[in-house]
Amino acid sequence: MKRITILLAEDHTIVREGFRKMLELEDDLQIIGEAQDGRQAVALAKKFRPAVVLMDIAMPWLNGLEATRQVLKAVPTTKVLMLSAHSDDAYVKNATDCGAVGFLLKQTSAQDVCQAIREVQKGGMFFSPSISRRLDRLNSQSRDRTGLIKKKITPLTSRELEVLQLIAEGKANKETAAELGIAIKTVEKHREHLMEKLNIHDTAGLTRYAIGAGIIESSVQLTII
Repeated sequence: MKRITILLAEDHTIVREGFRKMLELEDDLQIIGEAQDGRQAVALAKKFRPAVVLMDIAMPWLNGLEATRQVLKAVPTTKVLMLSAHSDDAYVKNATDCGAVGFLLKQTSAQDVCQAIREVQKGGMFFSPSISRRLDRLNSQSRDRTGLIKKKITPLTSRELEVLQLIAEGKANKETAAELGIAIKTVEKHREHLMEKLNIHDTAGLTRYAIGAGIIESSVQLTII
């Protein structure tokens, strides 16, 4: 029996260990790597070329949304299942816009997680039951009446998304430049472009946008009003 290879990308060790123990009980599933942040997830996906990646949506250094885009660009055959503690419509929509073929809440049952992995590996899609029911209701309505939050990340480049995440995490321009290996003036230009594209004019606004889009978790910035 050919086993489905899986990469776990989750920055919380206890959560990652829980998923690993759960998946190790299944004879047809095999964990071939574990990542603690988005950049490591991309690197390991390129190295191991897993059939499925379980990808946390909010991770340090590189969020799960941008990591998904980079993984699928490098390894198009890989399927990505997004993980999150939140099921906001914007989170789900941004995940699927990035190429994820499923969205699982972290409190999803072990049975559903295993079913999701098997389903997407065969070419299907899978959403946690509560999300699936809501999507069914929304799809029965006119697209203009869905009420989805219109916070797409697609207009932003990969570099702009990296800069946005670091800004939202409270990094100064100098820290962002050092982290990305670019000049401070380049960071400033990216910040200007972000504000122009998103029609946002301050750092607090950029942070709120990043939280709403699922790029960072709200707990990262507790001082935003």
